[in-house]
Amino acid sequence: MSDLVIEAEKFATKLLNEKLDTSFLYHNLTHTQRVAEKTTELATLCELSEGDKEILFLSSWLHDTGYTEGIENHEEKSVGIAREFLNSKKYAADNIEAVCQLIMATKMEYEPKTQLEKIIRDADCSHIGSKSYMEVSELLRKEWELLCNKTYTEIEWLDENINFLSTKHKFHTPEAASIWDKRKGKNLSELLKTKKKLDADNKKLSQKKEELTFKKNKVEMPERGIETMFRVTLKNHMYLSNIADTKANILLSVNAIIVSLVLANLIPKLDNPSNKYLIIPTIIFVLVTVASIILSVLATRPNVTSGKFTKEDVANKKVNLLFFGNFHKMSLKDFEWAMSEMMQDREYLYSSMKKDLYFLGLVLDKKYKILRLTYSVFMVGIIVSVIAFAIAFQSSGIR
Repeated sequence: MSDLVIEAEKFATKLLNEKLDTSFLYHNLTHTQRVAEKTTELATLCELSEGDKEILFLSSWLHDTGYTEGIENHEEKSVGIAREFLNSKKYAADNIEAVCQLIMATKMEYEPKTQLEKIIRDADCSHIGSKSYMEVSELLRKEWELLCNKTYTEIEWLDENINFLSTKHKFHTPEAASIWDKRKGKNLSELLKTKKKLDADNKKLSQKKEELTFKKNKVEMPERGIETMFRVTLKNHMYLSNIADTKANILLSVNAIIVSLVLANLIPKLDNPSNKYLIIPTIIFVLVTVASIILSVLATRPNVTSGKFTKEDVANKKVNLLFFGNFHKMSLKDFEWAMSEMMQDREYLYSSMKKDLYFLGLVLDKKYKILRLTYSVFMVGIIVSVIAFAIAFQSSGIR
């Protein structure tokens, strides 16, 4: 593998890690790495020249970088990124055009013509011939829901996949067909079996629904709406909590690195009397980073609860059984009894769900307040530290 391909790998990895929206559950670094791996496998089987391999490998690493700038016309955006990167490396103009053409060949509606185009197309769809096809396909479904506003029912998604595998997709190279067609057939068979089973289940469900009275349907519809509201709201709360924890961890790591560098490089120099002008700026700098670390820890530190409840608490509807902190020290028997009591009492159940939402909101409020304070301390402290060092160096120069 050439040095330029290694540089392209590092460039694409850094770009996708840092700038790609987290909603890209399928078209992310994992997908790019898989395409690069399968491209290498096919290039070896096809016995390509070293020059063709280099162009192919560069294309595989850069073909989805355009997603960092948005989902629309991402191939053209990938071409722009690739062209800028390769020009900066003074790569041959003809080879740059070849790389860009291969990236454009990854468009689904494009019919590949050259061997290299066929190889990169096969590598781009290699998951179709893998055991993990179902899981990877589900990631694509979620990505479309988040970014393209495309929502599929289970049966619609099965139909979409069956249609794609049976009529739209084919491996363009004999090498890809020889190693992946068999598994592709098994995946298609599994999709058909799942669809058949789902059709049967839907038929049974439809028959059961027809047996329900109109009155019961009118009562249950609001119930489902309430449950959906709780489910979506709780999911949003947990997502916001994960964001807060991630931000706190980032700041904690940054400040830990800063403290390590200060202790290793700056503190030993303070023993020299000629460097005493650095003492005050260093103290300010260290205090700021330590304060940021402490606040980051406070933002992510969990609260410890008793983890116990009594039968009187359940009878009086005082305990929220949906929060693990209220029952983690109880026996399984007591917990099952309490859950049965709660599930039989609709008012108690919804009350517990409302309390769960409320206290999650309080936790989020605390986290984000501390997180905002942490970032403010870090930002102001860094500015003050830099000013202090500048004043110290200026004073040292005067003396």
